[in-house]
Amino acid sequence: MFQLGGPDLGWQLLGLLLAFCGLILANEFARRSKIGGIICFLVIPGALSVFFIALYVCAAMGMDWALTNQTYLYQNSWFHYAKLYAATAGCIGFMLLKYRWGIGKTHWFKCFPFVIVAINILIAVVSDFESALHGGWWRSSEGVWLYGGWWNWFNGIAGLINIFCMTGWFCIYSSKNEDDMLWPDMTIWYIVAYDVWNFTYTYLNLPNHSWYCGVALLLAPTVAALLWNKGGWIQNRAFTLALWCMFAQMFPLLINVGPAAVNPAVYPEGFNAMGTVAPATVGDNTWQIIWSVAALVINIVVIGVVIYRSVKQHHNPYTKPIFEGTKYYEEAMERAQ
Repeated sequence: MFQLGGPDLGWQLLGLLLAFCGLILANEFARRSKIGGIICFLVIPGALSVFFIALYVCAAMGMDWALTNQTYLYQNSWFHYAKLYAATAGCIGFMLLKYRWGIGKTHWFKCFPFVIVAINILIAVVSDFESALHGGWWRSSEGVWLYGGWWNWFNGIAGLINIFCMTGWFCIYSSKNEDDMLWPDMTIWYIVAYDVWNFTYTYLNLPNHSWYCGVALLLAPTVAALLWNKGGWIQNRAFTLALWCMFAQMFPLLINVGPAAVNPAVYPEGFNAMGTVAPATVGDNTWQIIWSVAALVINIVVIGVVIYRSVKQHHNPYTKPIFEGTKYYEEAMERAQ
C-alpha cells in the first residue's frame, strides 16, 4: 500500500511516530487550558495570516525570497488554505461552546459543530470530484501528480453520506473540568466511518502526505477519544487537523522529500511524486479501489444504522441522540456537566 522499506525505513517509521506523538501532545496543550487554546487557534493563525499575505504580496512583486519559498511553491492550492481556516474556525467555535463564551452559551449555536464538520467534509468532496473529472494522471497546482478515476466518485459520495451520519446535532456538552467539548452521540460507529473515508481521501488526493495526514493525523484523535477523552473525538480531530495544517503549510518539504517521505503504491517504484513529467506507467492502484469501495460500503452501513435506530426509537436523529444506552455514549455522558 505504501512504498516502505530499504535504507529509509527507519526514518519513515520515526517520522510517523514523531508526527503521532507531536499531535497528541499538541492536542493536550490546546485542550487543557484556555491559554493553550488561545495560543494555538488565535495567536499562531493570526501570525501565519500576516505571513501568508506578505508572502503573496512579495511574490506578486517578484521578490525572490517569496517566489522560492516552500509554502508558495508547494502549499498554494485552494484546498490547503480552505482546510486550514475551516479547521481553525471549528476550533474557535468549539472553545466558545466548552467555555460558554458569548454565543457559546446559546442553544442554537450547539449545531455549529455539525455545520463546520460538514463544511470541512464538503471541501474534501469537491477535491475528490475534481480529481475524478481529470481522470488518469494529472498535476495539481502544487506540482504533485495525482491519479484520478471512478474511485474518487465513490469516495466523494461516501463523504456526502458521512455528513448525514452525524447525529444529535444539538446534544453538545462541556466536560465537567471544561477541558473538552463533548458530542456523546458521535460514537465509534461514526468515528470508524469518518476515519475510513478520510484516510481514503488522503490516499487518493494527498498521496505524498497520506502516510502522515492519513495515518498519524487520524490515529492521534482516535486514540485519545478511545482511551482518555470519551466523547471528545470531534474536538480532538479539529485541534489536531488545524495544528497539522499550520505545520504542513510552513514546512511541506519535511514530508514531501527526503528520507522520511513516503509514497503510496500508485506511483511506479522510484518515481518522484513531484517530478516534472507524468509517470510513464501506473504503479499499483489496487489500494485506491479497495479503500474507496470500503469507504462507500462502511458509510452506507452506518447511515443504515442511523436510520434503523431513529425509526426504532421514533426520534429525529439530528435533533435528539439515538445512541443512548450504548457503552461509548454513556461513558461520554459521565464526563458531561
